[in-house]
Amino acid sequence: MSAQKAPLSTRFLRLARMAAWLFRTGRDLRSIDGRNDEQRNRALTTLGSGALQALGIKLDVAAPPSHRSVNGTLVVSNHVSWLDIFAMSALYPSSFIAKQEIRDWPVLGKMGKNAGTVFINRNARKDVGRTNAAISTALQQGMNVSFFPEAKTSLGIDVLPFKAALFQAAIDSSAPIQAISLRYYDHTGQRTTEPSYAGSMNLFKSLWRIVSMPEIHIRIDFAEPLVPAEHPQKDRYGLKDIAEQFVRTKVMEDSPLNKGYPSEDSGIQPAAHS
Repeated sequence: MSAQKAPLSTRFLRLARMAAWLFRTGRDLRSIDGRNDEQRNRALTTLGSGALQALGIKLDVAAPPSHRSVNGTLVVSNHVSWLDIFAMSALYPSSFIAKQEIRDWPVLGKMGKNAGTVFINRNARKDVGRTNAAISTALQQGMNVSFFPEAKTSLGIDVLPFKAALFQAAIDSSAPIQAISLRYYDHTGQRTTEPSYAGSMNLFKSLWRIVSMPEIHIRIDFAEPLVPAEHPQKDRYGLKDIAEQFVRTKVMEDSPLNKGYPSEDSGIQPAAHS
């Protein structure tokens, strides 16, 4: 991982662009008609691509499956950074399931509510049934819903165990599951943990680290859509395992963990290398 930093002028330019994006997006989200799916999806796609452009982040997208479902899909991915939401929105506009703490974030929390985010208490088991019911209803109405089955962010060079609870919504609504893997690279083409929001990171420190990087590339790979009806013998745990295996295989393809790095669960920050 390169220690090179972007010039201060570039960092402040990115922050200025991000501030302008926040203003435009807040205005656009306030004007969304929740009954107009096309308008909402268009606004969410613009939201995601606009944030990435403001920060100078590039998406490297593998060709998605030709028969990828467009509407009414449960989208799952590994979770590295708050940038994940923008990358996924740019390609797959959807409502997100997020921890309730994000609701209180300045600006972004309010934007999330206007964009249809469902905030849940991950420590309360009683929330799972309510959340699954809400997801199932949204899927049946043709909306895409995205969530991160790891339930927390990782360094991005490994995958934390997926939780199965919310996969039940796809079974209940007969909705396809679209697994997506996210990998982060620096300007040298090396995997990087700099954009990660894991550990004791806060939003402002994370933002400064991101704008300080010369360049960020996010590699996105799509699995074939997983249709519950085609796997009647699989319960939510079985469907979770299939999605997790795809994501883990992609994330580990060129992970520095394969070169003697510590695992995600070790609590040790990977050492920098060139």
